[in-house]
Amino acid sequence: MEKWRKTFLLIWIGQFISLLTSSTVTYSAFFWLSLETKSPEVLAYAVLSGYLPQAVLGLFIGAYVDRWHRKTIMIVSDLFIAFCTLILIVLFLSGNVQLEYLYALFACRSIGTAFHTPAMQASIPLLAPKSELSRIAGINQSIHSFSGIVAPVIGATLISFGRIEYILFLDIIGAVFACLLLSFVYIPNPITKKAGNSLFQDVKECILLIHSKKGMSYLFICSALVTFSFMLISVLLPLMTIEHFNGSSFQMGLIEMLWGIGALAGGIIIGIKRLNINKVTLVNIMYLLFGAYLVISGVLSENAFVYFALLTVIGGCSYAIYNAIFLVIIQLRVEDAFLGRVISTYNSLILLPSIAGIVGTGIIADYIGIANVFIIAGIVSVFTGFISLFVPSARKLGNI
Repeated sequence: MEKWRKTFLLIWIGQFISLLTSSTVTYSAFFWLSLETKSPEVLAYAVLSGYLPQAVLGLFIGAYVDRWHRKTIMIVSDLFIAFCTLILIVLFLSGNVQLEYLYALFACRSIGTAFHTPAMQASIPLLAPKSELSRIAGINQSIHSFSGIVAPVIGATLISFGRIEYILFLDIIGAVFACLLLSFVYIPNPITKKAGNSLFQDVKECILLIHSKKGMSYLFICSALVTFSFMLISVLLPLMTIEHFNGSSFQMGLIEMLWGIGALAGGIIIGIKRLNINKVTLVNIMYLLFGAYLVISGVLSENAFVYFALLTVIGGCSYAIYNAIFLVIIQLRVEDAFLGRVISTYNSLILLPSIAGIVGTGIIADYIGIANVFIIAGIVSVFTGFISLFVPSARKLGNI
């Protein structure tokens, strides 16, 4: 086995255990909040506390990712989250249970993720041949998707039979295990072009770099639009099942599972098959497929749940392929010394409008109807994909 394959085997095993335990704890915490409070407002605050720090800090964290040792960043980030979880467990065991403590945990996890994610994604091109990045992205997507399918089931089971403070221990176990395996991996540091820059100089340099690569700013804006559409419907997916299709709680869970299965299939497709197509064109095709899924779902009659279920698999698959391939485009088109900043900036760019979408989702859906939200979000995605097919500067970025 080639050295880089052995390296990624260790990373993937650690990532899988860490993601599975982390996702299980997150779902368990949300289920606990739902059962204890039965308040949509509380859940909204939980979602915001989990996204907002990452979205805001991401604009600046990338500069530190490119300055510091990326392996150290990943290990410290995981241990920071584990330490925060340990403090929360102690507070819960002492009988001092407050909702604010869970909000604080979600915020700490968001800060840790804001450092860990760009550090990991920026390290991949340093560890593997460029020709393998698409397949690696596919495997990473499959790991995330599988965790997303299994974790809600485990989380719901655990919260039914156990106390939240004991379930939180899984977060610590997963983080420590991932750090232990990562300690055996060598991750080289990229050669930086400048030293001694201020934080704001690094951020400015990142923005200028993105602007200097013709078509990349356009790609980022398109991705932000489609992600905004995705965040809108991801919040409304359970309500679409229950209200528009008059579904049951079982059907609601089934739709969530089918989305995960579609995403898993998308990751597997990329992971095992080398797709000989312009990567930007492939992303645009996925925009079109994803948009078509939303539009058709919105116009289906209330008796067409079976078709909605089948379309959801396609929606999950198309979104997963776009998500993975878009990251590969960034990894191949941006120099290693700037990769942490660019990825972190990109993550913030797609998260900030998405947060606004989450906050306004309920109001928008009440005003125009859930099905119409699906249709409008789908039209945005289709329009984005169609227009992007005819932008030469963007399409040239996919010739890799």
